[in-house]
Amino acid sequence: RGLGSSARSAREDSWLKSLFVRKVDPRKDAHSNLLAKRETSSLYKLQFHNVKPECLEAYNKLCQEVLPKIHEEKHYPCALVGTWNTWYGEQDQAVHLWRYEGGYPALNEVMSKLRQNKEFTEFRKERGNMLLSRKNQLLLEFSFWNEPVPRDGPNIYELRSYQLRPGTMIEWGNYWARAIRFRQDSNEAVGGFFSQIGQLYMVHHLW
Repeated sequence: RGLGSSARSAREDSWLKSLFVRKVDPRKDAHSNLLAKRETSSLYKLQFHNVKPECLEAYNKLCQEVLPKIHEEKHYPCALVGTWNTWYGEQDQAVHLWRYEGGYPALNEVMSKLRQNKEFTEFRKERGNMLLSRKNQLLLEFSFWNEPVPRDGPNIYELRSYQLRPGTMIEWGNYWARAIRFRQDSNEAVGGFFSQIGQLYMVHHLW
């Protein structure tokens, strides 16, 4: 009678564990290796500049004069993909998107060269007097998204940013890899990115 009770107790314990314990095999690949484009090694930088309201016009004029001229030079392995002023949401804000062709080595090369560029140094000094705050994020591009390219305008762009729960990035990417085709008919999908440095577990969609 004692042995039967012990065996039954062990079976019940095993049954309860089967309900509450789930073994998950750890992934060996980081989500950046599974979700990013493999044929390219571009790194993106997203800049948010909160400008003093009275300085926004002067800030835009200064950026228009200096930034394209500097980064059109061939020995800078980067490109200014787009620059915008916000209309809804954060007011008096400028958003810049850069692409570094060659990943982190290209970013380091550009930053090293810009520190020795007197025109850019003066630009940063003058620009700093116009800003309230600024924030950068380094991003990788989702493999299933179109590469952002210049478009004929005028256009209205929408930037949607999502803060994901840690560990859900791959699930998010899998869902959007299937869903993106429903928003491709009018060519409205501009770019999709996820953060590498800065605020982590962030996703940005540009429409």
